[in-house]
Amino acid sequence: MTIGEEQALQQFRELDRKIKSYGEALGVLYWDLRTGAPRKGMESRSEAIGILSSEMFRLTTSDEMGELLDRLGERSVSDNLDEISRKLVKESKKEYDRSKKIPPKLNQEYVVLTSQAESYWEEAKENNDFAGFQPYLEKIIDYTQQFIDLWGVQGTRYDTLLDSYEPDMTTEQLDQVFGGLREKLVPLASAIAGSSYQPDTSFLRQTFPKDKQKDFSLFILQQMGYDFQAGRLDESVHPFATGLNPGDVRITTRYLPEDVTSALFGTIHEGGHALYEQNIMSELIGTTLCDGTSMGIHESQSRFWENVIGRSRPFWERYFGDLKERFPGQLDVPVEDFYRATNVVQPSLIRIEADELTYNLHIIIRYEIEKMIFNEGAKAGDLPEIWNAKYKEYLDITPTSYSDGVLQDVHWSGGAFGYFPSYSLGNMYAAQFTDTMERELPDMWSLVGKGDLLPIKEWLTDKVYKYGKLQTPAQLIQRVTGKPLDPSYLVRYLETKYKDIYKL
Repeated sequence: MTIGEEQALQQFRELDRKIKSYGEALGVLYWDLRTGAPRKGMESRSEAIGILSSEMFRLTTSDEMGELLDRLGERSVSDNLDEISRKLVKESKKEYDRSKKIPPKLNQEYVVLTSQAESYWEEAKENNDFAGFQPYLEKIIDYTQQFIDLWGVQGTRYDTLLDSYEPDMTTEQLDQVFGGLREKLVPLASAIAGSSYQPDTSFLRQTFPKDKQKDFSLFILQQMGYDFQAGRLDESVHPFATGLNPGDVRITTRYLPEDVTSALFGTIHEGGHALYEQNIMSELIGTTLCDGTSMGIHESQSRFWENVIGRSRPFWERYFGDLKERFPGQLDVPVEDFYRATNVVQPSLIRIEADELTYNLHIIIRYEIEKMIFNEGAKAGDLPEIWNAKYKEYLDITPTSYSDGVLQDVHWSGGAFGYFPSYSLGNMYAAQFTDTMERELPDMWSLVGKGDLLPIKEWLTDKVYKYGKLQTPAQLIQRVTGKPLDPSYLVRYLETKYKDIYKL
């Protein structure tokens, strides 16, 4: 590289680091807003978030950034860049081209709106008040429609949103994948419902002290290899993970006194996200590549740890005794009964508490509703009725309130339209990764049965975590498994597991 090219690269890397630093600061503010910031400070905090976001947006779309990207994107220069710098330029160029189309004032207004809306959503959910939240949702949908017009429609309007969370994914692909899943899972769920070998869950309907739940959650995180010197566990209305950098990855959970499994599996789920972020290679720290490559791959890790590992028979053969110690006299049942109870399949209203089989139907419902909003013009006021009709159609149940219906998820209040498909894609990626892991770690399940989870974390670090955003989801799944994404792995996993549990 010439001296001029080296200077351009250095200036670009410094600018990228500054953008990443703003992102970390915003992450702390968002985390605080969701985990106990004083209610009266919400509006001022939202304004501060808007100002910092605007500055970050200004840097991302600055003339300096554009000029540096053009210079470093020249073929003669790009060919001489190291792998990380080349990928960083490519990803920054994509973000620059997309963000440059959004007027800064419009972006700031949107950031303030969504940060306020998330707090109002919490209140609306608690009070079963869709009418109070509806004006915020209407505005968020309107802003999102404006963004789609400015970005330019890709295939369909909803395709444009999908690309933010799962690069290159389209509604055409998802319609095919989800159609295939629905075709296989609905008959399986029906067969399970007709089985005479139903798990007993009555022993789970007790009061379980919150402090003991927290103690066990912390214990399991430690067993998974979560680094408490690089993170912490807090409480929030909706569990989430915030990765500021590999040295600071925070997670939250939600404790329900009457349900010992909700916080446990929620914690394991968020812990899976955190393991990904904590184990990205050091060479990516301080760059915008220090992140998961897509939300589908990110969700593959949370769903893998929560379901494939956390709901497995070997896992509970090892850890059920530890759980019983924390709740003496409350869980005096055989470990097999507990394993089956935590894998019961039945229609439910709440997505985050759904079993891993019908969970995918919850996602398909949200996917179809979001398509209706952006491809067919459904309005915010129509959503409760649409939501209830979809739940009746797919799960044969009807929400009894807004809180356990259209208000149950935080995503729309933050403008995360297009995110939900990532959860089912994550299930598919997880099943395919698991198939490869079982062949490359032939003692995988004996390790789980002994409580030796670290070799599994190390395998995932070597294959997935350390790469951050260096590879696309398609490149990653192809490299790790030797095949492109294939939903048949998920179907086979679910059929094998649940035919065994329900003696089908």
